[in-house]
Amino acid sequence: MAITEKDYAAKLAEVRHFLMEKVNNQPEMGIVLGSGLGGFAEVMEEAVSIPYRDIPHFPVSTVEGHKGELVFGKVNGKPVVAMQGRFHYYEGYSMQEVTFPIRVMQVLGVTGLIVTNASGGINSSYRPGDLVLIKDHLNFMGENPLRGANHSNLGPRFPDLSEGYDLEWRQKALTVAREIGIHPQEGVYAAMSGPSYETPAEIRYLRTVGADLVGMSTVPEVIATNHGGMRVLGILCVTNMAVGILPQRLSHAEVMETAERIEKQFIRFVQALVRIL
Repeated sequence: MAITEKDYAAKLAEVRHFLMEKVNNQPEMGIVLGSGLGGFAEVMEEAVSIPYRDIPHFPVSTVEGHKGELVFGKVNGKPVVAMQGRFHYYEGYSMQEVTFPIRVMQVLGVTGLIVTNASGGINSSYRPGDLVLIKDHLNFMGENPLRGANHSNLGPRFPDLSEGYDLEWRQKALTVAREIGIHPQEGVYAAMSGPSYETPAEIRYLRTVGADLVGMSTVPEVIATNHGGMRVLGILCVTNMAVGILPQRLSHAEVMETAERIEKQFIRFVQALVRIL
């Protein structure tokens, strides 16, 4: 049975009260840290880390490379909250559970989100270690986090996704990147349900319909963020080339190794972005 709007609002209010008793600063920006990129939380100032397992109604991250903590602090003086690890549909969670932390950020007063992940490259001009800004997405997960009764206190029944990834923020990100010597590309991200990696035939199909990258996350969070009226910037790390692009098999170990190699550059980029967004 779907949770009622009243009950959902009560859960969010309970989590908000719990968190505000533990932190002094109301966050202005949220950051979702994907596989192997959680080290960003270590450079936050005045950081307060709260394990997911201690937060009422929160799921628990089960994937290697996802520490499973909500971290409050400051970056260049701006109050932020970072998810050190996310939840995935393939872990068995519902879409509402996957996006629950985004709703928590919304009721905490967050107005913008930087969402990150580790992705497979479909575009043959990409190389492992590249950073890519998402300009649009394809939802092949077979589900939508807004399915069911609309929670009108959070957003409209039919939210607009014509600019799901904020164009102004993306342009600012490209400018900042050039200033610090980083050269990210832009691309279309395809989200699959996972947890199995895609087949060569699926990758050929995704390339045909316009996908540059593929992964198993991010899109539900971005839909919920837009529904809640918050701005979004998506940054992906190409950790491997998708199956069939190169003659090699895929492994999560490769994903983690590449993400860790690029992590310092990624941290420097996000620090600079928080200052100007």
